[in-house]
Formats: sequence, C-alpha cells, structure tokens
Amino acid sequence: MNTEKTVVITGATSGIGLETARQLATRNYQLVLLVRNIEKGDQTRKLIQEQHPKAGVELVIADLASQQQIRQAAGEILQLADKIDLLINNAGTWNSQRSLTEDGIEEVFAVNHLSYFLLTHLLYPVLAAADTSRIINISSDSHFKGKMHFEDLSLKSNYHGLRSYAQSKLANVLFTYEMDRKKPHSQVAVNAVQPGLVKTDIGLKGTTWFHSFAWKIRRSGGIPASEGAKTSVFLATDPDIAGESAKYWDNCRPKPSSRSSYSPEDARKLWDLSLQMCGISDYFSETRG
Repeated sequence: MNTEKTVVITGATSGIGLETARQLATRNYQLVLLVRNIEKGDQTRKLIQEQHPKAGVELVIADLASQQQIRQAAGEILQLADKIDLLINNAGTWNSQRSLTEDGIEEVFAVNHLSYFLLTHLLYPVLAAADTSRIINISSDSHFKGKMHFEDLSLKSNYHGLRSYAQSKLANVLFTYEMDRKKPHSQVAVNAVQPGLVKTDIGLKGTTWFHSFAWKIRRSGGIPASEGAKTSVFLATDPDIAGESAKYWDNCRPKPSSRSSYSPEDARKLWDLSLQMCGISDYFSETRG
C-alpha cells in the first residue's frame, strides 16, 4: 500500500464504524476494515467506493471473539501495510446471557476489551513506524457504572448484560491510560471516546426479546451513527490535537472519566491479567508477524 494515511477500523460494517470509515474515505485515507462477515464487508466496500470511487478499501476477515483469528488478521494487515497511521478499536457487543468464547473467556469482555488489547499489541510495530500515529478506543459513559470484577472477570457467579458491558467499557479506559504510561514511543497517541447514545443495533444482537425491546425504545432517543462518529473522526484528523494522549473524549472535547478509571493499581492489574489471557510476554515487541 503506497498511500499517505492508512487506518485500520474494527467493526466497520454498521453503525459508528461504518460512518467513521465513510467519513475518513472523504479524507483520502486508505481503509483496512477488519470485519466478521465477508458478505457485509463486500457490501460496505461497495457502498464506500460508490460514494468515493478513488477510495482504497481492503477487507480482513476475523471474529474478534477468537484470539487465533485476531492473530491471523493482524498477520494479513502486516503484509498490507508498512506503517499504520490510525487504529480505531470500534467493534463491540452486548449479551443478555453469559457466553464463553473458544478461548474460554466471557464473550463481551473478550470482544470489547481483549480484542482491543491484543490487536493493538500485534499492530504496534507498524503504528510506531509512522511519524505520528493515533489509537482510538471506543468506550462509553456506561463505564461510569462499571466495576472491575478481578476475582470473577467472566461474571460466572453474577452475570448481567449491563454489568458485563459496563465492566468492558471501564476496561477500555483503564487500558487507554495504562498504555499511555507504558508505551515507549512518544509519537503514538492513545485516547478513549464516548460516542454518545447512538441508534445502532448493538442491543439487538445476542439479547433476549425483552432486552431487544428495551434497546429499541432507548435508542429511539439517540443520535444517528453519523453524529456518533464525529468525535472519532475529529480525533483521527484534527491537526491541532496531534500528540494529545491519555484522555477521554466526548463531543470532540476531553472530559473527566470515572473516578475508578484513574486507579493506577486497577490499570496495572488489568494490564497484567490481559497479558496472561492473551499469552503476551512483551507487549511492545518490535517483532513483526
């Protein structure tokens, strides 16, 4: 890929991810879209290229609940790009009932946190290769109600969809802050984003009929996905915030995150547990592939 700017976006076939991809295509980014479903991926690529014929769009297929598939996808991306200017960890899920992945990890925690943690690790060498690069982690104000259940991260003893989701979104913010403290390259910025209450289908997948009904009512008061993508696109492209890192953004401005998200002890504990759960020995390894 010989292009000025390359962005990797997860969960780009609908909602905020799709709108982010569409808006970045207008700014001449080379898009690498990590998607789970090839048919939806093809539809997304066709849509973007119909609107922006010169847009470069590559698809990489992976189920982010599978660490093996994440590693395979990262290997493909490393073959495509010598450097990545922007990584947007956007994919997310919500489950009414507790479900485990093939790795034996609670699915919401696996997709909403560990996929961010693992993919960022695998792509870090090419993020560090760019003159400046930005990592954007999509979180949520749901994290204000979150708590890290370190003794039972999978919530085996007390599962609830809201509890699981809030924990995963708190993990996004803790990861963002801890990565900024640990990263060895100052030119790599990492931030978390609150997109707002957005009219997406996240509450319709993997849910009971009651939760699906409740989400339809709740999202009716939300903003369109194009608005929900606004802060991500701002963080990705605004030249005046180059170098801004370790902040929690809402409506294109930084704001305080939850009190618990500033706990260095919790952040370190989550980091160490995430290393173990992903089988990582050196997070910032310069080894590619």
